[in-house]
Amino acid sequence: MKILYYGGQKSGKSKYAEKHTLKLSLSPYYIATYDDSYSDKEMKLRIKKHQKQRKDRFITIEETTDLVKVIDDDKTYLVDCISMWILNNIDTPKKLFKQLKKLKKSKANIVFVLNNTNEGVIPLDSLSRKFVDLSGIVGQKLAKMCDEVYEVKLGLKTQLKG
Repeated sequence: MKILYYGGQKSGKSKYAEKHTLKLSLSPYYIATYDDSYSDKEMKLRIKKHQKQRKDRFITIEETTDLVKVIDDDKTYLVDCISMWILNNIDTPKKLFKQLKKLKKSKANIVFVLNNTNEGVIPLDSLSRKFVDLSGIVGQKLAKMCDEVYEVKLGLKTQLKG
């Protein structure tokens, strides 16, 4: 089963995704995609909050670029978050699309978390535009391949597919 939780920052999507993942497995894996090489103190606080929130209910795997190499069939994963994975692979979009095709064929349960970056103004700089555009394209591909899709706004979950 493939499931997508989609919403803005601080919308509550990770909490819903964690609960859903835990319903699928008693020993799921949490794939953390953030590249912690920027010495960003605020992001470190966010990471600690997520770690505290999920406690020891997940087996954590840190993988910033290649999801396929860490996902095995017949296991359950939460990927938080796809947005960071996109950013980490921004210069190799074909690599992203190849991985999505392989993940679609996987027999693993995968719960994806994706930030909504597509409802604002068109960014001024080319890198930001590339990220927003790629997020929209990846989001469409994920929504198509997932069995269930949920949008989360203001802590409220709405099922869009499934």
